[in-house]
Amino acid sequence: MRKHFSEHIERKAKEHSDFVFVTGDLGYNALEGVIGVMGDRFINGGVAEQNIVGMAAGMASTGMQVICYSIAPFIVYRCLEQVRNDVCFHKQPVYMVGNGGGYGYGIMGSSHHAIEDIAVLSPLPNMMCYIPAFIDDMHHCIDAMFARRGPAYLRLGLGKNMPDGYGLTDFGLAAKANPEARLTVLALGPVANNVFAALKEHPHRDKVEVFVINRMPMPVLPHEVSASIGRSGNILVIEEHVAIGGLASAVSLLTHENNLLVNRFQSLRAAGYPDGTYGSQAYHQQQSGLDEQNIAAVIHHYF
Repeated sequence: MRKHFSEHIERKAKEHSDFVFVTGDLGYNALEGVIGVMGDRFINGGVAEQNIVGMAAGMASTGMQVICYSIAPFIVYRCLEQVRNDVCFHKQPVYMVGNGGGYGYGIMGSSHHAIEDIAVLSPLPNMMCYIPAFIDDMHHCIDAMFARRGPAYLRLGLGKNMPDGYGLTDFGLAAKANPEARLTVLALGPVANNVFAALKEHPHRDKVEVFVINRMPMPVLPHEVSASIGRSGNILVIEEHVAIGGLASAVSLLTHENNLLVNRFQSLRAAGYPDGTYGSQAYHQQQSGLDEQNIAAVIHHYF
């Protein structure tokens, strides 16, 4: 997804003369095209995320739009005070872009993982978090981010092409309504690829409605999702993020507020580090039950 992100940013740089890109000493073999297009509007701020965000807020206050690009946990956790006080409270168009959300940086361990980032950022005033799952979805999120022109976080991961039969909506991807649906699945971000892989040969795939959410917070439950829950009566939420402050928390709150009758609510989420060891992203997904095989087995239990 990083390559496609870079190409899309090159196009944005040509469209917006008020656009500045600041990197935290990252981007080798990925951002050279952006540097070529942006020239002196591309700034390497060094390994100093707090200063980068403060500087970006200052530039934004003069009318600029600024991307702050780093590894996801660095651009979220290291500079949270600056994001909250300098960017969010003043509604500045500063866009934090975090590469490798979730367990994306694998064996590099917890210091390089971002599994609480949505919980940390989405409650902040005026903040919108974008979590694209697919390449086309990422383009849509970037365009929405620039059009909104307010505080934003873009969480990048390993995205693939959108599955056939799904269309983009203002909240992500929506399944076609199925009157025989027995299960409503809501997935957040690139882990949705594991969901579609699990369903590819699943005997009950025709009775599962999948929705892929690409932005948080979720202030209201999309009517397509509400209608699906009404048909199926069962909810399965899947996210490479801790349950508290993530998609599962939001869906649970909204289903209760809307008095939706639910037979069963289940959450598959990042489990942290249950045995204290580190491994690849696939390893951590398997430990959390977010792998293709476990998702298929969990879905099977609903039939």
